[in-house]
Amino acid sequence: MTRIRKRILQVLQGASEPLSASQVAQRVGPPCDPATVYRGLHYLEEQGLAESFVLSCQEHGTERYYTACETPQPSAAASSGERVFLPPHRHWFHCEGCHRFIPLGVCLLDPVVHQFEQEQQCTVRQHTLYFTGLCRDCRGK
Repeated sequence: MTRIRKRILQVLQGASEPLSASQVAQRVGPPCDPATVYRGLHYLEEQGLAESFVLSCQEHGTERYYTACETPQPSAAASSGERVFLPPHRHWFHCEGCHRFIPLGVCLLDPVVHQFEQEQQCTVRQHTLYFTGLCRDCRGK
């Protein structure tokens, strides 16, 4: 992996919330140009080291946000003795007032995904979930 790609991954791993490509570029700093950051983010996604989702916001428009993937964890829904690893992912709440991201915690969608796969006889490779609204602080304003 190139030095810049490693630096981009370090930026994502050190972030407490999803980052846009421009935020990643700012944190990586010069001499990294935006095209290099986009290529690096794309590479990290292809390698399973990062993931992204698209969010539409009235103030910021539509933007893709990136996070580093966590180490896959064994599925709680796995049958006894069987270790099933789920694709790493996180879910978020996005405040439309202050534009912070708040993690939603552990994914509870595994049973829903499993039931859907059984009913539709398909394989779900990944899913994305985020909520938008106003956080506690912005609700009080």
